[in-house]
Amino acid sequence: MAADDSNDALSHANGWRPGNSLLVVCFGEMLIDFVPSVGGVSLAEAPAFEKAAGGAPANVAVGISRLGGSAAFVGKVGDDEFGYMLANILKQNNVDNSGVRFDHNARTALAFVTNRADGEREFLFFRHPSADMLLHESELDVELISKAKIFHYGSISLIDEPCKSAHLAAMKIAKNSGSILSYDPNLRLPLWPSAEAAREGIMNIWDQADIIKISEEEITFLTGGEDPNDDNVVLDRLFHPNLKLLIVTEGSEGCRYFTKEFRGRVAGVKVKAVDTTGAGDAFVGGILFCLASDPNLYKDEERLRQALLFANVCGAVTVTKRGAIPALPTKEAVLSLLTQAAS
Repeated sequence: MAADDSNDALSHANGWRPGNSLLVVCFGEMLIDFVPSVGGVSLAEAPAFEKAAGGAPANVAVGISRLGGSAAFVGKVGDDEFGYMLANILKQNNVDNSGVRFDHNARTALAFVTNRADGEREFLFFRHPSADMLLHESELDVELISKAKIFHYGSISLIDEPCKSAHLAAMKIAKNSGSILSYDPNLRLPLWPSAEAAREGIMNIWDQADIIKISEEEITFLTGGEDPNDDNVVLDRLFHPNLKLLIVTEGSEGCRYFTKEFRGRVAGVKVKAVDTTGAGDAFVGGILFCLASDPNLYKDEERLRQALLFANVCGAVTVTKRGAIPALPTKEAVLSLLTQAAS
């Protein structure tokens, strides 16, 4: 990564003031992750587990708030100890939780997740059904969603009714209110009835998003096995006429970006990784934090590159600690790593 890129991002990042930040509303699931107490083991090999707040949209909301931005979360948890714990974690992290609902009949979702020694992530979900799947359209906080400058969501909330209908209704409310729609599919194949159902469900709302972030693995999946490194595959198969910005994350290598006018790559920042959980959500939180302060930055390639470097560093800081929400960085931590990279 070029030092001048870091210097540019550093100077620009100082302009992303919390007071300038418009509201980002994140919609979807919030759950309890159970993570092995030691790294590099399968779920069966784990000697013990530690509980941590999880769920990609909630992680993104906390990520934005921790950077100094304005964020709210809309979703449903169980009327149980874990559900109240999650709502309190949002509040403690200055995320507006007024859109959180509590289900009296279903429990808060649980997920056991590990990064095995071979580098593969392993998931085991308990959602039969869980509270997040049971959010009804009538329970949406319409006023809160209408205030969003950016409305962010994933695809897990599209799998089951009634949450699917609530998700689609929330998107419509946000769009009609002038929100930028931000989509991170966050593919979790075991939760879908089949691979084909996942592909269809994720792509059904593809054309409505203004901003999309996807991983290389998701490109391969959504295109039926095509090369994720081929920019033409991305442009031909996944870029749509209404899209303002498409971002392909490449882990520690950084990211690629595509707009109607330009495309390119921004290198990552090398750090010693301890736990990659939440890195993608930290990246999304970083770029949405920048967009909430500067909604037209995708039109200027230099400003966009600086914002993407900032987001890359958000992801890099996160992998140096265990867990998702506990590891999400402050703006000071991001600027500190940017300073190191620039020197």
